[in-house]
Amino acid sequence: MTTALERNTLLIDRYLPDFDETRIEHLVIDGSPEAVYETMRDVDFLMVHSPITDLALFVRSLPDKVGRLRNRNEPPAPPLPSLKLSAMFDREGFERQDVMEGWVGLAEERAREIVFGAVGKPWMADIEWKTVPPDEFAGFDEPGWAKIVASLSVREYGSERSILTYEARTAMTDDDSRQRFSRYWTVVSPFVGTIMRALLRTVAVSVPDDATS
Repeated sequence: MTTALERNTLLIDRYLPDFDETRIEHLVIDGSPEAVYETMRDVDFLMVHSPITDLALFVRSLPDKVGRLRNRNEPPAPPLPSLKLSAMFDREGFERQDVMEGWVGLAEERAREIVFGAVGKPWMADIEWKTVPPDEFAGFDEPGWAKIVASLSVREYGSERSILTYEARTAMTDDDSRQRFSRYWTVVSPFVGTIMRALLRTVAVSVPDDATS
């Protein structure tokens, strides 16, 4: 059976083939594609202090912080129990929304690629998210939103190493949101690159030592 990557296409193209902005980061990692993929899918990023965990916790806490400023009696949001990509493909986890608000798993091909996405208004101080089910994501076109799709894909790189690629694409659903996001992206794009590289490094240090055998 011919896989998507063997046909030189990516699963991410099913959900966002046309986009306004993108960022791509790569890292060569010791280990087979199978080992790197399973590590990337199941590593708990909350167990490793890095910019990716700081961003996740900060973004999730923004609505809570704003709400408690308006209403000091409002209790704080419960902490994230974990931050695993695999949880986005767990129906129970999707219903609890305990990965990151608005983010859903879209598709995966084991040992090759995992794709997840969100619909939101990231340019707002209090980010607004809209949960869109995976089967409705590709066709979503309601004005005023940004569609964000991310892909982590792994390929063999020599006999004992793999190259892990992290791509994030964003497409806006109308001209007004496109202008708003453009201003926002100019400021945050370097920071997003830092976050992406931190995630790749977290995977690299988490791959088992015997992953090349």
